[in-house]
Amino acid sequence: MAFQLSPGVSFSEVDLTTVVPSVLTTAGAFAGTFSWGPANVVTLVNNELYLKQVFGAPDSNSAISFFTAANFLAYGDNLKIVRAVGVYANNAQSNSGNNAIQVANPEVFQYTLLNTNNNNEYGAFMARYPGALGNSLEVAVCANTSLFSSWTYSGYFTSAPGTSEDVMNKGGSNDELHIIVIDAGGKFTGTAGTVLETYPFVSKASDAINLNGGTSNYYKQVIFNKSKYIYAVDPVEYANTSATWGTTSSGTTFANATTNKLLPLSKGVDSVPQDSDLQSAFSNFANKDSVDVSLVLTGDASIAIQQYVIDNIAAERADCVAFISPPQSAVVNNAGNETTDITTWLTSLARASSYVVADSGWKYQFDKYNNVYRWIPLNADIAGLCVYTDSVRDPWYSPAGFNRGAIKNSIKLAWNPSKSYRDTLYSAGVNPVVSFPGQGTVLFGDKTLQSKPSAFDRINVRRLFLAIEGAITQAAKFSLFEYNDSYTRAQFVGLITPFLRDIQGRRGITDFKVVCDGNNNTSDVIDANQFVGDIYIKPARSINYIQLNFVAVGTGVDFNTIVGAA
Repeated sequence: MAFQLSPGVSFSEVDLTTVVPSVLTTAGAFAGTFSWGPANVVTLVNNELYLKQVFGAPDSNSAISFFTAANFLAYGDNLKIVRAVGVYANNAQSNSGNNAIQVANPEVFQYTLLNTNNNNEYGAFMARYPGALGNSLEVAVCANTSLFSSWTYSGYFTSAPGTSEDVMNKGGSNDELHIIVIDAGGKFTGTAGTVLETYPFVSKASDAINLNGGTSNYYKQVIFNKSKYIYAVDPVEYANTSATWGTTSSGTTFANATTNKLLPLSKGVDSVPQDSDLQSAFSNFANKDSVDVSLVLTGDASIAIQQYVIDNIAAERADCVAFISPPQSAVVNNAGNETTDITTWLTSLARASSYVVADSGWKYQFDKYNNVYRWIPLNADIAGLCVYTDSVRDPWYSPAGFNRGAIKNSIKLAWNPSKSYRDTLYSAGVNPVVSFPGQGTVLFGDKTLQSKPSAFDRINVRRLFLAIEGAITQAAKFSLFEYNDSYTRAQFVGLITPFLRDIQGRRGITDFKVVCDGNNNTSDVIDANQFVGDIYIKPARSINYIQLNFVAVGTGVDFNTIVGAA
């Protein structure tokens, strides 16, 4: 207890109620090509509807990435996406000149364009994200009280813009304007001319405050905070309005626009990301301390990207599993050569790791957004089956088979391997996906890509250890900076044992032993400020092979005399 200088009573609390937390998540991770949305930052998506809202409907460039994400979300609700864009992708803008710019995400805009005078280089407004989709946008502005009655969009507002109460109180005047964002080309809504957003009575004053909520009412800041489609960049009539727009309220009479403005956005450009762009996008998942993921999807990634994900994310983090599929050319319209080409792909991949799961191909599914059918790789579905398995059982159960391995949204497989081909694939570490008449399409294997025979060549064992390692590592952090003595060691054993016993009761392990005593915490270990806990695990194994023996016997045979003899 603390020392006291005179008689008295003090107290303290010691918390010995710590437990081992469950830390294995079903969070997926994916980087790919999309037609819209923030680029080069992690965005959490929880369903297909929100996926479309944030990253746009699929087109010919983005369909495989879109449905890779959507297929995973058919099994779970936690997918972290990074949009990759090519170096030539540009944001649409209202300046019709020759200037072009790529503003990948709101953070880039905030630190480069939001609070600066850009000399009208990009115009008054800019699409929020790179890509040709932004060319569908148009912005209408009324920044003149006397022109309101003749404005096409006056019916969307209760009255003309004038002077806000906040700016008037600060000694300024004429600061209000109305802004409307329109889907002129119909690419966002399907109907040309649809009004997407309205911003009534926003202010030209940089220090304007919304008196109802105390938040900024400066039009550039309001649009930055709220819009899903645009940024406000510079005043609408730069030569006439830039002297006052964006200044402070005190003593300022803010300039009117001489006409109502209808500003179409143009020069938005798509640029298909190259492998270097995709590597940069996937690198956002490399740091396990900042991004929590457990299942990494690769979509139709090239071998180079698959190798990058395996080496720099899955194996480096050592707390997640990467899911990969063979190239489309190996299984689509390649009758008779599928096994050979998949084997060639694996040889070129040149990776053998328990942190990787490979499947046998692609599936055919309907694209309701474009009324066409598309081939989509299966790796998102295999990762999704792990999510489903977690929800109905536990991570240490196999995601394969008829109980938990049913593939969703599959019209047909590009290749439905027979038993002899499945034998070849499975020996190489590839998990066959098979369609059975009347029983659906099923994951029919649960191997990792580890080539060394061991318990870790199975998905359920790998994910069992990820669950155990993550949880115990998290709990062990609370032993840091304590004394390495018998009390701390006993406390550690007492903490871990109930956790492992619970997993044993839930059929994840058959037995375990925790050693943390003077035998492995020697004086040398203690003097080196270290602490050692040895945790021995006997993992439960999934059934991969069933042998059924049917024996015919004579009518007069006594079963007790022959059982065990056959």
